[in-house]
Amino acid sequence: MMGTSIAMASARVGCTVTGWDRDLEIATRASHRGAFVPAGSVAECVAGADLVVVATPVASVADLVAQALVAGPRAAVTDVASIKTQVIADARVAAGSAARSGDIARFVPGHPMGGGERSGPDHASPSVVDGIVWVLTPDAETDPQHLERVEAWIRRIGAVPTRMDAQRHDRLVAVVSHLPQVASTALMGLAAVEEADEPDILLLAAGGFRDLTRLAASNPSLWSAILLSNGQEVARAIDLFVERLLQLKEDVLAEHGENIEAIFALAKQARLRMAAKPTVRAGVAVLQVPIPDRPGSLAQLTAALGAKDVNIEDLQIVHSPEGGRGTVHLTIGASDASIATMVLAEQDFDPIRLA
Repeated sequence: MMGTSIAMASARVGCTVTGWDRDLEIATRASHRGAFVPAGSVAECVAGADLVVVATPVASVADLVAQALVAGPRAAVTDVASIKTQVIADARVAAGSAARSGDIARFVPGHPMGGGERSGPDHASPSVVDGIVWVLTPDAETDPQHLERVEAWIRRIGAVPTRMDAQRHDRLVAVVSHLPQVASTALMGLAAVEEADEPDILLLAAGGFRDLTRLAASNPSLWSAILLSNGQEVARAIDLFVERLLQLKEDVLAEHGENIEAIFALAKQARLRMAAKPTVRAGVAVLQVPIPDRPGSLAQLTAALGAKDVNIEDLQIVHSPEGGRGTVHLTIGASDASIATMVLAEQDFDPIRLA
């Protein structure tokens, strides 16, 4: 999903893209969706490239980085793994055993802070990278020229490059990326176990539960490898989270209402400081549109926009169990935002522009 999304985002700004995957069926599907040329091998894929992106599970990144450095003698090579310290160490070892160990200077470790719980190229979209923070973790061995080349490409496809120390990156993502996955999975697992005795429990699951457990639909093997690769930092984050849960439990049992309210107030203030949605790439707008959850509603919305020649670049819909409704997020050209808002209002929708 990430690899194909990055390919799509690159192609839309005029890059010539070639892709390879060890699974031919996946490579074919990805190339059709991402509009890139499929290659028969890593060497064929990388030959003549200015930039190589390794978008594979953590365990395979280092070896593929080493292969890409040898096969693409002038290419900057980056990756999308959510762990950096271990990946960098493994890449150095792999590159050291390759034909030209000095090539490791062209490796620019990276981690785009985007994605989703769905895997595979069928769920790819160029909007995945729109406005996201893309962390780069160069070290003393990284060639500044290749670092700047990767940063320029990241800006070109619509993301925001940010430099950070690898260890600091791993510590921070353990809290804001890995821990949410752990919490979501644990909560969904708890509900699944409780369902054995209370079969109606999931019928009562409303929007809050669905929001909190969305990540539980993620790829199990992928996330197992990620957590093990960042084990110490993930364990530390879990300990900190457990401490907060236990403190809240004690305040509930002791009926310390003021303490509970203070905890909620602090969390609310922090949440409100976060942007409602990352800044999207220049030239597009995002509309949030509540719709009735009934046959024909989505068709009515898209037909109304089509009648006015408003092109939908991306569409996401989230169904809600409360009140038979859903929410559509539309990505359209910024120049069409006003006309789209007017057209949808005429159709009795209530669009809100998010960006």
